[in-house]
Amino acid sequence: MTGNGRRRAPSILSALRTAAVFGSACVLAGCGVLPGATGGSGDPVTVMTWAPDNTRATNMPGMPAMGQAYARWINARGGINGRELRVLTCNEGNEPMAAAACARRAVQEGVVAVVGSYSQNGRAFMPPLEAAGIPYIGGYGLTDDEFRSPVSYPVNGGQAALLAGNGIQLADSCDRVSLVRPDTLTGADLPRILNTGLAQGHHRTAVDIPAADDAGEYTDEARRARHQAGEKGGCVTAALGDHTANFFDSFRRLPPDGREIKVSSVLGSVDQPLIDRTGGANGPFEGAYLTGWYPEAGDPRWDPMKQVLREHAFADNRIDPADTGVQTTWIAYTVLTEVVESLGDEKITPGLLGRALDRGARVDTGGLTPPLRWRYEDMLGTPSTPRAVNHEVTFQVVRKGRLVAQKEDFVDVGPTLREAAAH
Repeated sequence: MTGNGRRRAPSILSALRTAAVFGSACVLAGCGVLPGATGGSGDPVTVMTWAPDNTRATNMPGMPAMGQAYARWINARGGINGRELRVLTCNEGNEPMAAAACARRAVQEGVVAVVGSYSQNGRAFMPPLEAAGIPYIGGYGLTDDEFRSPVSYPVNGGQAALLAGNGIQLADSCDRVSLVRPDTLTGADLPRILNTGLAQGHHRTAVDIPAADDAGEYTDEARRARHQAGEKGGCVTAALGDHTANFFDSFRRLPPDGREIKVSSVLGSVDQPLIDRTGGANGPFEGAYLTGWYPEAGDPRWDPMKQVLREHAFADNRIDPADTGVQTTWIAYTVLTEVVESLGDEKITPGLLGRALDRGARVDTGGLTPPLRWRYEDMLGTPSTPRAVNHEVTFQVVRKGRLVAQKEDFVDVGPTLREAAAH
């Protein structure tokens, strides 16, 4: 770290090594060395990246597309320790059966890990991976299974970390807070976590407003949230996943009533691509407070990733470097590469990778996260997220249509999560 607590950007050499992280890509039909790849000595390292694509719900095509771009990068330079990196991709389809099929295919294809993937169907895909002992490295952080399964190695703190951080962020900026969250069992935990963060600023508890997580409009909830936030100095925060944009569209359409209300959310529910699509500086998110897992997209710590995209993505419009899924996938492949490199010439197997991770392989992500390790003593240990090892978040704000840092340093929400779990 630098003296002011900001993580130091990697050197050019380490940045290029980190950029070498993503592997050769192949579509569902199979795998092969891409044109120009040198391969190298040793057995190939085969992994899989899955995400939903062409569905009516959340689509994350940039995550497997990133693997395709970086296949050209790393294999043109000899692979990882002389091994070709092969990346299988699978459309998870936002459906349990499709997610389970991707996991079974990963087993059948003999992958050594599933890396940097997105799925809301942890209960469907995790059992096949567990049965085969295949590590799940750097999933998006959507499901409880990603923070409980012994074969899962998360790189962020999931939604719990974001809500705890959002509470801390808003405690200094809002007199009253309305929370709009999914009317689900998982959503029912969110007010407690947010309120624990708010309490760090001696703040009153948020008004809890449950809402359908798949609605097309939220006029009633928006009206109630605005009213409960008070006349002045209030905030409305929402964590409805993909439908957060629908909520804030309804909020923006309410007839003016003279109230001065600030809006807020968490990364994953709102990100730079969504801000761009909804009008940028003239849209509903101008001035919004956002809590994220990683530094804002303009931070120089993302430069190695952007360099690789410029050189090897060939204007692939599926990949947006400001997308949280793309960023998570980059970090996940950094983990894979550093752990494989640490194993030298040993034959890479799922079991060997898992043991290396369990025994304390340490990964430096160039300041995008704290150094990552998955030993027992590194884990948060709370009932809902026992395997979380990264419980740091960032505070961001939308200014002139761009997400920028509100606070330069990371904020550790581990104590807040432990306190929330105790209640």
